[in-house]
Amino acid sequence: MSPALFEEMDECLLLFDIDGTLIDAGGAGVGAIRLAVQDLYGDEIAVPELDVRGTTDAALAQKLLPAMGAEVSPRNIAQLYEAYLIRLREQFQKVSPEAGILPGVHELLNTLKKEGVVMGLLTGNLEAGAWIKLERFGLDQYFSFGAFGDEHPERDKLGPEALAEAERVHQRRFNPMASVVIGDTPRDISCGRVIGASTVAVATGAYALEELSEHNPTLALRSLEESGVILDLVSKLSGGRALDSGVRGRSA
Repeated sequence: MSPALFEEMDECLLLFDIDGTLIDAGGAGVGAIRLAVQDLYGDEIAVPELDVRGTTDAALAQKLLPAMGAEVSPRNIAQLYEAYLIRLREQFQKVSPEAGILPGVHELLNTLKKEGVVMGLLTGNLEAGAWIKLERFGLDQYFSFGAFGDEHPERDKLGPEALAEAERVHQRRFNPMASVVIGDTPRDISCGRVIGASTVAVATGAYALEELSEHNPTLALRSLEESGVILDLVSKLSGGRALDSGVRGRSA
């Protein structure tokens, strides 16, 4: 359908990162990557140190394969993804005391869903990996679309993909300037800024609040428990529509 036929939209679109923002995977993702590499290239292989903060799985594959002496080819990438997803499911079958939904997430998502705010994903995870993680913690019910790390190695390229997917799924326009990207790394802030969206940085991942603040997000929060200021931002971007929230009192 032509974008010209889309219903005009003055509501706010929220795009969420996953790891360090919605959940703590307890190291399941990194563990699965290491095991997948060893499955394909041998137990004795020295897997390089991985900085996964805010990166995409496609970018990780492009770094890992040459380090293993393998060509960055569609076949090798597909094999690595397949092995990773198998190992990711296995990792989540193990109980990790660190794994879980991060503070304030359930309350915020429930409020946004109740108010009819459109929510999507903007994550460096493979699409299949993203749904494995969300399903593991029962958060898949809140999302029906997103942009994922197998679509492009550069995270900054995923914002336009997320907007296009939101329009495809909901059959209406979304103004990037009425959108919000929520994540836990400077790369999330940059990704939101590329499309002209507001950005909310939460210090529930690998970066401290002070480090995130240096990148000048619209909001820098200790966690999503500070939901009141997020809901105020959504209300402002939605043209002042009031949001009835039972969690506003939890904002700092």
